[in-house]
Amino acid sequence: MAENHTHSQSRLAYFPVSFFSSVMGMAGFSIALAKAESIYHLDSRVSLTLSMFTVVLFLSLLGLYAVKLFTQKRAVIQELHHPIKISFFPTVSISLILLSITMLHINRALADILWLIGTSLHLIFTLYVMNAWINHDHFDIKHMNPAWFIPIVGNILVPISGVPLGYTDVSWFFFSIGLMFWPVLLTIIYYRVIFHPALPGKLIPTFFILIAPPAVGFLSYLQLNGELDNFARILYFAALFFTLLVFTQFRKFSKLQFFLSWWAYSFPMAAISIATMVMYQKTDNIIFSVIGISLLTILTLFISMLIIKTSKAIMDQQICVEE
Repeated sequence: MAENHTHSQSRLAYFPVSFFSSVMGMAGFSIALAKAESIYHLDSRVSLTLSMFTVVLFLSLLGLYAVKLFTQKRAVIQELHHPIKISFFPTVSISLILLSITMLHINRALADILWLIGTSLHLIFTLYVMNAWINHDHFDIKHMNPAWFIPIVGNILVPISGVPLGYTDVSWFFFSIGLMFWPVLLTIIYYRVIFHPALPGKLIPTFFILIAPPAVGFLSYLQLNGELDNFARILYFAALFFTLLVFTQFRKFSKLQFFLSWWAYSFPMAAISIATMVMYQKTDNIIFSVIGISLLTILTLFISMLIIKTSKAIMDQQICVEE
């Protein structure tokens, strides 16, 4: 019995904060389905059920990580100082912001609470991560990868539920942070992938994260600005181009061994799916409807694959192990 307890504690020490990216993917999928149900007048029970499942998933992961924090504090501190893993801590706050979006039409009061907690926590994470970047003594260009976008994407995400909840100026504040630092990080990432050795296989799926900032930025800008103007179109078509770019790398992605980093496929795909369906709403152009449905179909296949592979990896005890 004592040996089993020790084994469980050892595995808990390797429970990764990046697991919360699965909540981001499931929440994004719920929002995408809800948007499709709204546009095409479909039954809303599917997205509602998925939203409830995502809440349960988030609470389960939060509970496990809280136990890790209290029993394996040193392991958490090591993650907070890791040059790559540090960028995944904001997935917790982003998950809360995404859950507030899913709750907007279900329970507005709960959406408000989730948004306030999520945005406050995300500001703390953003300041912590950026201070770590500025004052580091152990980061190197090889540590740079698209996961570094995660703290920035969270800021851009804030207005989507922030504006409907009445927090317009606060939403502009967060949107401005994301919009200013997105091109900075994009430049560094392109420098890293062009002039330095290729990313390790475990991090290659994070290339999908390139889609998220312009796709989410498009959705947030529409909330803040209220109309489809030229800048909104620039953001959308930039996201669409990045989607095409990562799709051309399909052969490389298909050969990768499964890691939790595969969940990096999900949220960006959800973001561009939603953005495309919103473009269809705004323009009434059937081409965007076709692209949107196609992307949502691919997203559904991705999510199904990720759930199956993650479940199998958990059963085979291939997750929460020492790297």
